Amino acid sequence: MGLFDLFWRNKKIYKGPVVDIREKYRVSKQTSFDGVPTVYYDILRHDDKEKVGSIDLRLTAEGDMYYYGHIGYNVIKAHRGHNYAYYACRVLFEVAKKEFDMDELIITCSPENVPSYKTLRRLGGELIELVKVPKNHTLYNQGEKTKYIFRYKISL
Repeated sequence: MGLFDLFWRNKKIYKGPVVDIREKYRVSKQTSFDGVPTVYYDILRHDDKEKVGSIDLRLTAEGDMYYYGHIGYNVIKAHRGHNYAYYACRVLFEVAKKEFDMDELIITCSPENVPSYKTLRRLGGELIELVKVPKNHTLYNQGEKTKYIFRYKISL
């Protein structure tokens, strides 16, 4: 058994019907570059454990983090079109509730990101608003001028 095997053996894996999520690492408020405690996960296809993307859970959406939301995800281009982000979010909703006692999540997307918008609609949240990102915000400087803000009530 190699060092790499030992590293992954102790990581938490949360199973879903289509994808599983495997915890990669956690950062605290003190060690995070932006002061936001966050847990990072790989998205693994359930059947063969191939990595198809990544997802993270930010443990706050206060202040400027409102425009980022609690969850961010990315599906590897070659694996898009299979609803992996949707299924990963479903698994992460359970983790957020059971492990972090979160009752509500905010997830955002840019209006130009149609696949993400469809994912957020499919997840069944409430579209709260379409907001203008403040001009002094990092997202604005990256070209994201507006964001859809969705709220999800978590009950298991």
